[in-house]
Amino acid sequence: TDGFTGNIALKTAEGTAKQIGEYLRAAMGRSLLARLGAVLAQGAFRALKEKLDPRQLNGGIFLGLNGIVVKSHGGTDATGFACAIDLAYDMASNGVVERLASEVARFHAKLELEGAA
Repeated sequence: TDGFTGNIALKTAEGTAKQIGEYLRAAMGRSLLARLGAVLAQGAFRALKEKLDPRQLNGGIFLGLNGIVVKSHGGTDATGFACAIDLAYDMASNGVVERLASEVARFHAKLELEGAA
């Protein structure tokens, strides 16, 4: 998919998640019992929020280049930017570009062999 279509899907998912969060907050404040339930579930909500934190997965990878390019979301903060830098560092440390180029070359060689048969 192209970047435009992917961006629409991403924005839709982000908006849906935000709306569900708002509905949940409103529902948790409606009664004393609901507020008590919210207090009891606070740890679970915190863990879920950390797991879904988009800053932890910040950074889109551009493939097909002779190097590492990680594009950070324009609206991120220092935490998100640091996560994108960590991703680029991990990719460089693990030879991702070289390994990807090797796998693509191996795949092309296999296609050529199958085409010659």
